[in-house]
Formats: sequence, structure tokens, C-alpha cells
Amino acid sequence: MTWFTVALVLVVAAAVILRWRRPAWYWLTFGVTLAALRVAFRYASVMDACGLTVPPSRWRLALARMTNRPVPESRPPRILRIRLTRTGLVLRLKLRPGQDAFDVSAATDRLRHSFGMYGVTSRELRSGVVELRMTGYDVLKRVQMPTKTDRAPMRIPVALREDGAIHYRDYRTVPHGLTLGATESGKSVYQRNLVAGLAAQDVALVGIDCKQGVELFPLARRFSALADNPDTALDLLEALVSHMEDVYQLIRAQQRISVSVPDAEIAADIWDLPADLRPVPVVVLVDEVAELALFATKDEEKRRDRIVTALVRLAQLGRAAGIYLEICGQRFGSELGKGITMLRAQLTGRTAHRVNDESSANMAFGDIAPDAVLAAIQIPTETPGIAVTGDSSGGWARIRAPHTSLREAVNICNRHAERTPDLPALAAFRPAVAPLPSARVPLSKTAPVTA
Repeated sequence: MTWFTVALVLVVAAAVILRWRRPAWYWLTFGVTLAALRVAFRYASVMDACGLTVPPSRWRLALARMTNRPVPESRPPRILRIRLTRTGLVLRLKLRPGQDAFDVSAATDRLRHSFGMYGVTSRELRSGVVELRMTGYDVLKRVQMPTKTDRAPMRIPVALREDGAIHYRDYRTVPHGLTLGATESGKSVYQRNLVAGLAAQDVALVGIDCKQGVELFPLARRFSALADNPDTALDLLEALVSHMEDVYQLIRAQQRISVSVPDAEIAADIWDLPADLRPVPVVVLVDEVAELALFATKDEEKRRDRIVTALVRLAQLGRAAGIYLEICGQRFGSELGKGITMLRAQLTGRTAHRVNDESSANMAFGDIAPDAVLAAIQIPTETPGIAVTGDSSGGWARIRAPHTSLREAVNICNRHAERTPDLPALAAFRPAVAPLPSARVPLSKTAPVTA
């Protein structure tokens, strides 16, 4: 065997091993080049086979007849740009007259087979322009978040989408969210990623964990207020409502409504206020909403009604005051009592992990994205963390958050403990935590005293 043959065998063996053990490395070393070549050479024939071409126009046919040339072939969408990414390829296509973005969306599965990719998704950027995102491997099998992300106030990366894009939780765009999931579905890991991402920002975290605080109280150093039972949760929510009213009074005092002031300078929420006067935004995390809605006695029923009323008021009025809700639970249906469906209607962002029945998926997506219901109930048990996310626009996508252990989340919260703001309205609910131990280590060990 020549040295060239030996080198070729080693390269092929390395490619096979990488594709089996490290698909992301295989894609960056071999896969991206092979995929780009396949798209370049097969593009016209694949588009024709998938029915994504248009016949030649009349003037081209007339010109061919006049010049006695062959009849021109059908034309596929024009490639405006092709971009290589760490997970796949991104093609931006200009549709021909008579084509529709739905035609491309309906052909994504055939395009996936034809180009030899793991997945293909499409979305319309503007009229006549469609973006095809192709993934070269299963990016949700082993989630690796990019080191560089687009960070902004109240916008944090929490998961990876199946097309390789980053899934952001943007509270200023989608103020309130609902997260559903059965036991061991990955709901707690998703919540830890939210807390870990928010810990590094100037935001007040408020937690309600009626499982005696086993999920949120280890993260207490970064929380401005915590409640571990329904009675304390009621007092905390009513204190938040009072805080919201005080913030609205501040906005009214700073609106500066005058005929001489341009409209752009009139404050309507906390983000229109000057930075030195702006109240700190508040994110309220409810770990298990059913524990707040269940009751067994008349007194508990009265408490439950007050809790739901406070949550509904925060969901309806809290956005302008900088109060955002993140509610988690296993079910969120009308069986939890009156007012629950009104509260659910205010939660724009919906995320569903693996659920035990179809009705639970309908609670999340039945009123906004019916197509996502089938995707939610098909999440297998052996892949915890995979979820389906959607919003009121009707779009949805499969996502998976990177695994973050409770110890890792605690370390992040301890590292950013100095960012925890003191809110006077919630001072009574501030968790009591011991000071962090000093990071200094003695350079020498004290010798024992000898007689």
C-alpha cells in the first residue's frame, strides 16, 4: 500500500468515527463541504423533482422560436445567498412569479431526503423571499450552546432549536409564559436555565415553590423574595400587586405630558423612564401552579380565589410596570377552577415538554397552534428536555435546553448574588441566607500547640 492509500484510509476511518461519536465535529470537518457540494450540483434537478420550478415565460418561448433554439427549461427559485453554519446550511431563495412560500414549506421533507440532510425547515422572510435552514445532524441529541449569543436586557438564550438556531426568552416581546411538562420531562432543567440566564442581569427574581422550596430555595441568594407555601404565596402576590400600583404612580408622575413635549418622550411603561428613575424589572417564577389552585376547605377556596385574582391582575397589568410571569405546571386546565382559563389566555409564550395525555398538550397549544399539539404528544420518554414552543402567531418549533444541574445553577446564582436588588415592598419575603464564605485560603497551616 502506498502512503497515499494509507492516508486515505485514515481520513475515511476518522470521518466514520467522528460521524458516529462526535457528529458536530464531523460536520465542521467533513460534512459541511460535502453538503455544500451536494446542494451546488443537485439544486436544479432536486427543485424540479420536488415541483418547485416554473415553466419558462412567454417571451422566453417566443425568443427561442424566433432564434430557432431549444425550448428553455423550467427555472427553480434563485439562490440569493448560501451560508455555512456550525450546525448546517442556510439558503435564502428568491421565488419565481407564481410560486408560494407554502410550496417550499410542503416540500421540506423531500428536500431533506434529496440533499442528504438531517432536517430542513423553511420560513418566509418577506414577500417572495424564503429562508431554508438545513441541519447536518441531530442538534438536539447533545445540546451545545454557542459561546457567542445575542444578549440584550430581558432577553436570554435558554435552548437550542431543531434547526440549529438559538431559542431566546425575550420578556419585553413576550411578557408572560407558560411551561407544561410531566414528571421527569425536563421542565425543572428548563427553569434552571431561565434562572441562570436572568441571574447575570439587573432583574429582581421572585419565586413561588409550593414543594416546600426544594426547587427554588437552593437558588435563594439571587432571589429577592421566595414563598414555599400557598399562604405565603398569597401575601407575596398581593405585595406584588401593591408594588405594581406604586410603579404606575411613578410612571404617571414622570409622563411629562405637555403640548411642548414630543410624543416619543412621553413615558408609558418603565422602559420609557430615565435610567436613574427606572424601577428594577421583576420576573415571577411559579414552580407548580396547581398547588396554588387546589383547595379542600372553604377557607382554602377563599385563599385560592385571591391567589388566582392576583395572578390575573399581574398578567393583565404587569407588563408596563416591568412585572413578568413565568408559570410552570403539569396541567393547566379548567378543572383547576374559575379564573384559570382567563389567566392562561394572558400567557403568550407557551412551552410544552413531554405530557401524559393529549388534553394536556391542548391546554398549551389548542388555542394558538393546533399543529403543535401532535408534536408535543410525540416527544419520547427517553429524551427528557425536548419541548415544543409556540406563541400566539401560530408558529412553533422543537427545542431542547442544555442540561444544567442544580449545583451549576446554584454556583451561578451565588456568583451574581450582589445583583440581587432590595425591593421595599417585598422585604418581608426576602429569604434569609448565610453569608458566602471567604474565597481567601490561608497560605500556611497553624501548627498545633504542644506542651
